[in-house]
Amino acid sequence: MIALIVAYTKNRVIGKDGQIPWRIKGEQRRFKELTTGNVVVMGRRSYEEIGHPLPNRYNIIVSNTQRFEAENCTTVGSLSEAIQAAGDRDIYISGGAGLYREAIDLVDKMYITEIDAEIEGDTYFPEFDTEQFTREVEEHVIVDLPDILSYDYVTYTRKK
Repeated sequence: MIALIVAYTKNRVIGKDGQIPWRIKGEQRRFKELTTGNVVVMGRRSYEEIGHPLPNRYNIIVSNTQRFEAENCTTVGSLSEAIQAAGDRDIYISGGAGLYREAIDLVDKMYITEIDAEIEGDTYFPEFDTEQFTREVEEHVIVDLPDILSYDYVTYTRKK
């Protein structure tokens, strides 16, 4: 299975100045639950933001400019090389925007956290044809930060 996993806002923001522009307690729980024990594919900038391989996952970094080598971590030059390097394991593409754009036509599933807010940013999740997918809301979450904020865990499954 090839999937992507992302959180974005109503205006499709996924980043600002190389960072995720929100910190919502509990929002990363789904990411950890889904990706643990599997392959996570990310671009160089996403990896640099994290700063280390994600534990209990095989990390594949897509980069043409740098090489990252560590335990459970390797670097490849393209998304197709990453898919090949993953073998028969489940793959979760976790950013950034360029990899998401390239992967949308390949994925079987998209695990999206849809944040019910417009947040300023400079990096966006690409538009996609919702008619190609079945949309299922897994969970609706309301958190009380300084302001009340809600988000949905949504799974998009490609129609056969």
